[in-house]
Amino acid sequence: MKNINELLRKVPGNLLQGKLEGEITELVYDSRKITDGCAFVCLKGASFDGHTFAAEAAAKGARLIVVEDDVDLSQAADVSQAADASQAADASQDADAGQAGNLADVIVYKTENTRIALAELSAAYFDYPAEELKVIGITGTKGKTTSTFMVKAILEDAGHDVGLIGTIGTEIHGELVPSGNTTPESYVIQESFRKMLDAGCDVCVMEVSSQGLMMHRTDAIPFEIGVFTNITPDHIGPNEHASFEEYMACKALLFKQCKVGIFNYDDPHCADMMKDATCKKETFGINEGADLHAANLELEHTPGRLGIAFDMEGILEGHVDVAQPGRFSVYNALTAIAVARHFDVPYADIVKAMASIKVKGRIELVHVSDRFSIMIDYAHNAVALESLLGTLREYHPKRLVCIFGCGGNRSKLRRFEMGEVSGKLADLTIITSDNPRFEEPADIMADIETGIKKTTGAYIKVEDRGEAVYQALKNAQDGDVIVLAGKGHEDYQEIKGVKHHMDETELIMAARERVLAEDGRI
Repeated sequence: MKNINELLRKVPGNLLQGKLEGEITELVYDSRKITDGCAFVCLKGASFDGHTFAAEAAAKGARLIVVEDDVDLSQAADVSQAADASQAADASQDADAGQAGNLADVIVYKTENTRIALAELSAAYFDYPAEELKVIGITGTKGKTTSTFMVKAILEDAGHDVGLIGTIGTEIHGELVPSGNTTPESYVIQESFRKMLDAGCDVCVMEVSSQGLMMHRTDAIPFEIGVFTNITPDHIGPNEHASFEEYMACKALLFKQCKVGIFNYDDPHCADMMKDATCKKETFGINEGADLHAANLELEHTPGRLGIAFDMEGILEGHVDVAQPGRFSVYNALTAIAVARHFDVPYADIVKAMASIKVKGRIELVHVSDRFSIMIDYAHNAVALESLLGTLREYHPKRLVCIFGCGGNRSKLRRFEMGEVSGKLADLTIITSDNPRFEEPADIMADIETGIKKTTGAYIKVEDRGEAVYQALKNAQDGDVIVLAGKGHEDYQEIKGVKHHMDETELIMAARERVLAEDGRI
């Protein structure tokens, strides 16, 4: 039970009906979850409007209804009568009379934006957990997921208890709950903060998407630190952002609600992101103008392992080996190190964490042999795949082998583009199945093949993804680098509307066992 006055304390607005007194039993923003005595917040979405359920909420006994548009509750009695009539027609008159009396007690509170209201109400409902946690928000087009896991690894090595919210899901003490959005709805975020506190966490690191910021999901969070990784044109279109300028402006909102802002100095839009920030500012990058910068970058390729090393200069100094390949891994590492500095993490703990860092499905190396390297990555569009394969090319592998497919019921253009990219950059492409959904895998693979045929790249087609991995391992040559792209952290394959368990690491290890059983070596 929560006091209504206390819940609304930070929600400016006007009382349209009832008296601001009493308590509510639950806070609800989904009309399917309305219960007697709850508070119902009417949200607007691209294809729905919660205000259309206001009368239903009143009929079901909602104590408080929060709106941004005027609503008509006069139909509430009709809604109640229809429900009662289906159960007991002879009692409908009494039900009507009772409902008419209850309607006068429903509190209707009007505010300018119900999404902002939900954020404030959720924070109050869960007793402001973010004020006790140190919350770190990371925003940017690329690198958010890897950076959050790097921050988590460093801080945990230093003794902190860290919760995580992001694309992969919400993680508390190793228990991962998948989520539908990179940045969940404000109620879910605040609920997760409360669970983290109750579990003993003292820090939460979270991915903050532009959609999350635009939709006010992160309002009412006093971020300790905000991080800007980079920005490129993305999420521009219907139901997303109208322009790149709007996309960038939404990202920049994070730096008006954090104490410290940490910015990628090398990104061409860094100055734009910083200009209206109200927080203390610092920068990281590879260029010497950054407050924390990396120098003397060195690619590391040892049996079964790809990594990169660099020297830190500026506000921190020391040598770091990162157990992930590529220049972008330097930026991810600098992000995590810049955050760790504010938690007084010892240099030795930073070095230890970076040397063993592993992020599920993000250039995740799976050790199966010292003869060659194999990794898993989430790259599922042409830009991401080109960046990944270009990075791996810098390690001069004997052969670069790329195993990937494309999702069904999605753009054919993506298939053509990814096929062409792999054909140009990989020495061998193994076209396989991804999430065919309601398409035939063979048809999707044929589209990818169309793209590869624009190049001179060698390829084969193996529809079963597990068999494709087996073929790659069975025929691997010394010095090969094999990448299994597209699925990343996902542990399922969607076929005809059904999700079947399929984990990339499990596929790799099963293929390894098959090869070992056949010839005793790998």
